[in-house]
Amino acid sequence: MNDNRHRDGIYPFPAGVQSREIETNGAKIHVRVGGHGPAVFMLHGFGTTGDMWGHLASALIEDHMIIVPDLRGLGLSAKPESGYDKKNQAADVVGVLDVLDVRTAELVTHDIGIMVGFAVTATHPERVSRWVAIDAPLPGVGPWDQIKQDPAMWHFGFGGRDMERLVAGRERIYLDRFWNELSRDRKRFDEAKRQHYAALYAQPGAMRASFAQFLAFSRDATDNRTVPCAGQASDAGFGLGWRSYIRPYDRGGGSVHRR
Repeated sequence: MNDNRHRDGIYPFPAGVQSREIETNGAKIHVRVGGHGPAVFMLHGFGTTGDMWGHLASALIEDHMIIVPDLRGLGLSAKPESGYDKKNQAADVVGVLDVLDVRTAELVTHDIGIMVGFAVTATHPERVSRWVAIDAPLPGVGPWDQIKQDPAMWHFGFGGRDMERLVAGRERIYLDRFWNELSRDRKRFDEAKRQHYAALYAQPGAMRASFAQFLAFSRDATDNRTVPCAGQASDAGFGLGWRSYIRPYDRGGGSVHRR
């Protein structure tokens, strides 16, 4: 499959992909699993869920095992009160791999998912054969101090009971700001997608968990350590910033590989 055309709404996962609820690390993680072959583990970011990966899963399903969770607290996964630091969510990922009896996987990660993928690679490098990072900074790494001072990143510190009250019943308005101002092409977030994700983020506890993902950045910055990697950055979104992350280790090539 090699069809990059835009499709309104959520791109369906291919036949053969099944949903499972996997209990691990004190949380129930909603996971889509299907296919056979080398495992590809896809991690989404804020403003979406694992549903964002239907198109890529369809492209890979013929010769790969596809593993697509909703992150802790997001989508159809459980929404515990704590555990949103990325090092702990790395344990969620490893727990899912263990239940599925998968020894190593390629990580394909976006936004918050990048931060979790980084933590997996740092804490369990033996479980990661390749790490692909798409568009997000890493707390405590590279130009992080500069990035968090950008006024456009005000949402990094937005959270707590009063903020939850402000957003309650207005989740779509809050999410529209991300889709309109921070996406590369706002038209890609068509009305059907916006309605789909807004409904998921309006579930009880979903915005509290969402804010917790960002409020954990200070701890994430402390936890993070540089992972030697080689890769290639794009010119979109945080792609230019990624050049500073990978430059000390760049050996050329594509995506991001563990050394």
